[in-house]
Amino acid sequence: MRCIIRKDTDPYFNLAAEEFVVKNFEEDTFMLWRNEPSVIIGKHQNTFAEINTGFISKHNIKVVRRISGGGAVYHDLGNLNFSFTSKGELNKLVDFDKFTQPIVRTLKKLSIDVQTGNRNSLYIDGLKISGNAEHVFKNKVLHHGTLLFAGNLYDLNEAIKPSGLQYDDKAVKSVRSSVTNISNYLAPSFTIEAFAQFILNEMLESNPDAYLYEYTTDDILSIEQLRNEKYNTWEWNWGYSPAFSYGVTIHYMGQSIPVSIFVVNGMVDKVEFRQSDKPAELFYNAMNSLTGVPLREADITGKLHGSIPDNLINGIVSAILDTGTFPSV
Repeated sequence: MRCIIRKDTDPYFNLAAEEFVVKNFEEDTFMLWRNEPSVIIGKHQNTFAEINTGFISKHNIKVVRRISGGGAVYHDLGNLNFSFTSKGELNKLVDFDKFTQPIVRTLKKLSIDVQTGNRNSLYIDGLKISGNAEHVFKNKVLHHGTLLFAGNLYDLNEAIKPSGLQYDDKAVKSVRSSVTNISNYLAPSFTIEAFAQFILNEMLESNPDAYLYEYTTDDILSIEQLRNEKYNTWEWNWGYSPAFSYGVTIHYMGQSIPVSIFVVNGMVDKVEFRQSDKPAELFYNAMNSLTGVPLREADITGKLHGSIPDNLINGIVSAILDTGTFPSV
């Protein structure tokens, strides 16, 4: 089994690395890695509905979609992530206990009493410390999980606070849980780096065939290509969201105009006015011109420029996007 401990904290690269490994490494693999502040969205989720866009933008928190299902999670440098890839029989690949139990046993060696709970998560004293998800590729499975060691819990709660808008979609919804940090149960001098090394040592010692592996130059080039072409794109992280619709009220020239916006592949598919009286023609035409435009601040603003007085554009964009601060990628 290859064991990889990665120092790079770029979430786009790290998520791309998981996909690269499960699709290209025939040998079973174990990985440990951390991300700079980021929200990791489940494959089948509506990104727009899962995050606090204003907080994300203000704090420069990245948003990245993963290839496994499940809910949105927050990562920062106080969170340690682990990944397993493994080959097996097609109908027996999904096995959460197989991959969480080595982590449970390792934590218990640190005198931490960990329990397995609902939704394949791990808990201490009823508080969540680890969420897990899996992705099957041919005869292999990718299992990955979080280990909340010393995360910023305020930022965690704010970043994945759902939007105030009501979205009508068939996307997978996140289930919010009360959480705690593993470091609360260890000596203050025990750092996350020491924690990662302890887990790595346990994996090496408990698996006779385990050995350390570093990505080759070719590995890194392939991962960076996948990072740039998929994981660092608006189309994957936002546009891949399932089709949805939502309603907003836009204030324009003394009127409060209720509008329904329908979105497909992250782009405005249709705009409907939810009132009997047709709004001012200028506003009506401007809103309909948004059809085919990505639901992204720069694109919406650019499309409205020239068709609506400039001093009114910011208010309209803010209403359409809830805060007017959807990140550009």
